[in-house]
Amino acid sequence: MVLDEPVTEEALATALRSTVEEVGGLLDTLAQEYAVQERGFVLRRLGGGWRLYTRADLAPVVEGFLLGGQQARLTQAALETLAVVAYRQPISRARIGAIRGVNVDGVVRTLLARGMVTEVGQDPTAGAVLYGTTDLFLQKMGLDSLDDLPALAPYLPSAEVLEELAAEGLA
Repeated sequence: MVLDEPVTEEALATALRSTVEEVGGLLDTLAQEYAVQERGFVLRRLGGGWRLYTRADLAPVVEGFLLGGQQARLTQAALETLAVVAYRQPISRARIGAIRGVNVDGVVRTLLARGMVTEVGQDPTAGAVLYGTTDLFLQKMGLDSLDDLPALAPYLPSAEVLEELAAEGLA
């Protein structure tokens, strides 16, 4: 309750002077008990750790209280850009733009500012900054890891198509 990000079983085991296996079992048991009892919160494993969340059907009440009716939603352009980064990371702005067919500089800046993407390196040949998603992205999307992403990758352009676009100066 005192952390603003998921806490790992290892960190909890260290704090409790227990084993990771014992802590993991206890967390699973607690999560099940909270669900059966229909408490106002749930214990979920996301982003590589555990965290308490508001129960889904009560989320609108809590959001209304905390946000006073204001919501900071991502635009369609931001969601599309975020999807491209999630599935193709590490990826440069130029390649994101080639996939989306529009300039994505402003959208990437917004996603950086909101902590959904981060700079993860530099392309060794082109020198472009490469981007990837963050743990905050996993948390907000309700994912434990990138392996939990839906099978959407087959619908995105292949690496060969991206290379062709790059060769044509479009990426």
